[in-house]
Order: sequence, then structure tokens, then C-alpha cells
Amino acid sequence: MEEGARMFLRGMMEQAEPAMKELQRLVEDMEPAMRQFVQEMGPALNELLGKVDDLSNYHPPEMLPNGDIIMRRKLPMPPADEGEGEIEL
Repeated sequence: MEEGARMFLRGMMEQAEPAMKELQRLVEDMEPAMRQFVQEMGPALNELLGKVDDLSNYHPPEMLPNGDIIMRRKLPMPPADEGEGEIEL
């Protein structure tokens, strides 16, 4: 029984090997593009995450007819402190 299990696992590994090699080639091909994406978009994504609290507070993003993408809150934000009544622009 032990030998049968060993043969089964060996056969599974042999069948998976070509797929794993193809996956490795795909990852190697994508690496330069992913590095460039992170370098270019990383700062913007960090800024966005600093403005957005828990993503579960938002509906999925939606695209408006003019191409803008918005994220609507599920519940309105709590009112901000009024301060002195002036809004700095």
C-alpha cells in the first residue's frame, strides 16, 4: 500500500512538472512589467490608501459616463468638526 501511494504521488509530480515550468516562465516574463507598475503606481496607491479607510465601508468602484471612477461609501461619513466655519480651499 505504501509503495502504491509513493507511485501515485510520483505520477502526480511528473504530470504537474510541465505546468509548474510554464508557470515559472510566465512569472519570469511578467516580472519586469510588475516592477515597472509598482515603481510608477506605488506612490499613487499609497496616497489613495491613506485617504480611504477600511475598504469594506465602500461599494465596488463604478465608472461614470465621463470616465471618472468613484467609490461610494456604504454609510455617510460622520460629520467633521465645524471648526471656525471657514473652508480652506
